[in-house]
Amino acid sequence: MAKQALPTTSLQTKSLTNDVLTAVVDRDREREIITRRYGLFDRKETLEQIGELLGITRERVRQLEKSVMTRLRIAAEQGNVPHVADVQERIVAALESMGDAARLSDLTDKLVKENNRDEQSRVAFLAQLCPKLIVIDEDNDFYRSIGINAVHDEKQLKKLVTKIIDAVKVIGVATPIEAVAERAGIKNAEQARALASTSKHLATLNDTWGLVKWPTVNPKNIRDKIYVILHQSGKHMHFNEIADAIKKSEFKRKDVTTQAIHNELIKDDRFVLIGRGIYALKEWGYEKGTVADIITEVLKDAKGPLHRDEIVKRVLKTRYVKETTVLLNLQGKPQFKRVAKATYTLATPTKAKK
Repeated sequence: MAKQALPTTSLQTKSLTNDVLTAVVDRDREREIITRRYGLFDRKETLEQIGELLGITRERVRQLEKSVMTRLRIAAEQGNVPHVADVQERIVAALESMGDAARLSDLTDKLVKENNRDEQSRVAFLAQLCPKLIVIDEDNDFYRSIGINAVHDEKQLKKLVTKIIDAVKVIGVATPIEAVAERAGIKNAEQARALASTSKHLATLNDTWGLVKWPTVNPKNIRDKIYVILHQSGKHMHFNEIADAIKKSEFKRKDVTTQAIHNELIKDDRFVLIGRGIYALKEWGYEKGTVADIITEVLKDAKGPLHRDEIVKRVLKTRYVKETTVLLNLQGKPQFKRVAKATYTLATPTKAKK
């Protein structure tokens, strides 16, 4: 079946919602309950808050809400609610372009001009009247989401999301959605991406997916963002380059100063200074220390004298400095002793590093 073309005009949720309520809900009190309970034009309110306002019990508010929504859904199925068929068509088209399901905030962004809390509340309300749609309520595991009923019902959707989470755990690192989908046994990668977006246990960055607790997909502070930038780069970077990369990234908060980034690089053991202002990840095999410290380790590992050219070669594997810097340290530090032409050893024998 060919996918519907997505209209370019914005969905006018405010006027649509007003029309729906006016046409079907004839009592002012009932309209007030639905409006406040679903946050259609202002913040959502609790049963207690609405009950106090209207002078009725919270249980009576709940009963009236259920009764009105039942009437609205029945009327919508019978084609007696204005705009529902058109709204359903628009939402289905948007969902098909997004993988047949979506987090409410992402779906609303596709449908309206200015995405905000009120717009999201109205989209969710209208979607609940559409027979072809399912609305997943927000809880500890899921964001409020909407899907196409014919593709998967709520139980099936949640079961598939669990498979995706399990697949991510098995893979163990941030991974493109295609690989996650294959591991989870989901043939359609776009559908897997859509399902993953509904879960509060998953996060994505630069189109790689992982558990929300992983800094590689959900960096929560400057240090995590630095780590992601270096990890993605796969090579050492100057702190100025790291700052520029963060400012150009997809991170939610990226307005940080270069000095703040430099300070965090110094404090965090995950990062190793390997040259003037140049940092690498410790997990790449780098160790903290000065050039002299690295020369010492090189000579310890050699268990004997080495020619200066070999010393320079080995030091430059872990430090991004000039050859002259290595030579100056070698010739100017008392812990190194020349034992032959251009050949050096440690001045005081030490045990080789285990």
